[in-house]
Amino acid sequence: MSTLQERLRQILDGPPKISQAALARACGIKPPSVNDWLSGKTKTIEGQNLLLAADFLGVTPKWLATGRGPKHKLPHTLEESNVEAALQPTRSFSYPEISWVQAGSAREAVEVGNIALCHQHISDVWAGEDAFWLRVTGDSMTASSGTPSFPEGFLILVAPDIEPRAGQFVVARMISTNEATFKQLVRDAGELYLKPLNQAYPTRAVDDTWEIVGTVVDGKMPKSVFL
Repeated sequence: MSTLQERLRQILDGPPKISQAALARACGIKPPSVNDWLSGKTKTIEGQNLLLAADFLGVTPKWLATGRGPKHKLPHTLEESNVEAALQPTRSFSYPEISWVQAGSAREAVEVGNIALCHQHISDVWAGEDAFWLRVTGDSMTASSGTPSFPEGFLILVAPDIEPRAGQFVVARMISTNEATFKQLVRDAGELYLKPLNQAYPTRAVDDTWEIVGTVVDGKMPKSVFL
């Protein structure tokens, strides 16, 4: 029977490859604890950590804890079947929500020591080690008609390691003031601009006073809106 260390290595080594830091974030623990699982220092994962780790890795808690039983959950319609479904693992990734004040120095804001202080949100998009959520403020990205539109309170997932292309949405900061802004990156006559979706706001040229913080790769309305 495989050990916890072997089962974790089997999943983390991919494909796709998953980092220890990403698993730690999903469980709300520090990376050294995950290292203890992988080194064999900790023989079992228990309680909430087991449930969170199994959900994040797309496996059943029983298989992850003991190596017994099905590795992936079977749909109810196949419980009595004598054939095995060719299931694809589903994975989700947890990223911290930071403030607009922190967005200008985002990499420092999502360092390991600060993660425990941040609220976490789930996405099925892998956005990189330094990704983070921001909550949209104001109405500059609320379109008067059509889609897309990002109203105040909308959550956006920012990937600092993905270089944006014209037409994509980005978070940029003004270097002199560290002011962060969420806009669409557009190209006109060979020049790049930060364009709001609300026409009441101005379009700004991306000159040497601006720095792109990251590309927006996912978004959703927070559940609290519907409570």
